[in-house]
Amino acid sequence: MTTELRVLSRADWDAWLSCVEVAFGGVPISPEGREMYAALAEPDRCLGHWDGPDCVGTAGAYSFRVAVPGGRVVPAAGISMVTVAPTHRRQGLLTAMMRRQLDGIRSAGEPLAVLLASEPAIYGRFGYAAATSETNLRIDTSRVRIAAPEGTDGVRLRRVPPADALDACEAVYGRLAASRPGTPLRQPGWERVPVSDPESARKGGSPLQCVLAERDGEVTGYVTYHLHPSWDDSGPRGTVAVRDLMGLDPASYAALWRFLSGIDLTSVVECRNRPADDAVLRLVSDVRRCEVRSRDGLYVRLVELGQALEARGYRTPVDVVLEVEDTFCPWNAGRWRLTADAEGAATCRRTNEDPELALSVNELAAAYLGGVSLTMLAAAGLVRELRAGALAVASLALSSDTQPWCPHGF
Repeated sequence: MTTELRVLSRADWDAWLSCVEVAFGGVPISPEGREMYAALAEPDRCLGHWDGPDCVGTAGAYSFRVAVPGGRVVPAAGISMVTVAPTHRRQGLLTAMMRRQLDGIRSAGEPLAVLLASEPAIYGRFGYAAATSETNLRIDTSRVRIAAPEGTDGVRLRRVPPADALDACEAVYGRLAASRPGTPLRQPGWERVPVSDPESARKGGSPLQCVLAERDGEVTGYVTYHLHPSWDDSGPRGTVAVRDLMGLDPASYAALWRFLSGIDLTSVVECRNRPADDAVLRLVSDVRRCEVRSRDGLYVRLVELGQALEARGYRTPVDVVLEVEDTFCPWNAGRWRLTADAEGAATCRRTNEDPELALSVNELAAAYLGGVSLTMLAAAGLVRELRAGALAVASLALSSDTQPWCPHGF
């Protein structure tokens, strides 16, 4: 079967998005969702496979900037809407799109590509690896209490319509984003995503609610959530479904969690996609009644290995020669000498020196944001130490004080 792979035109948009819709289960995208996707789309970064008049494969990319260790920000392609029609599986369409896409990202000078995988097993063969994790919670607020650090009682909480709170919430997000590796610094237009509230996405819950935390007249945090009322024979059993929660200081953060746990007629707070080191895990009185679960988060692909490793900061000085395998992007394969000084400034250049660590580009991608240690990967047999001591030094240098996290989808 012959298909044509081409860059999307505006005229192709509806057919292209309909292919995405079918691939993800056939549930119609709401009119609000279609309007938002159209507003955010970058057609010149979207690819489509066409079989005659029919779109049978899709792959899109957004122009992002992503926080990396050291408080730095790196250009990255945010890969999204990757699909192949069920009728055209196992014909090489996905591989062709990945090839074209990564070549284009390299030509654009972006050292990284990132994505959120619907099926994790798909992307490893293209050099992507899970570099962050996300924590899901289901807190039994009838039996769990939230600690109140000093200053919590001085935080004012104010309920505001989500659309009216947009600028205040974005200001908080912007102040925190660069400090957490893996977090996208939102481009114009993306500020609408957190307050998008189509009825079809509420899962039977209330319209989106928003509460701001304030100290000394300044907004210092926010939470958005849906309420899901429920009753049984013993009384109310409602659920608070948290969408976003951020705080600039411990008191504001705790005040928001305490508010959520005390909403009338509810006994459960559910949160999806919290960072692995979320402070709430230390604020709760009984973590066993929070049903803590972890899963993979953001996947990273080093498109230009040397440029990517030079762009991030390092926790400690390092000087190590890496032997890297990369079959899908062979320009990354070979030996690289990575050095970083006490301030975290790094160089990563080609070398003919003897290698000290051997690994694939997947392992480097997993460790890139500082949340996955080379030591752990070595214990799994995925990194080989060729010079005694090199593994411990490199693993520490690549680590991050703060666990990486991607707080929203794309």
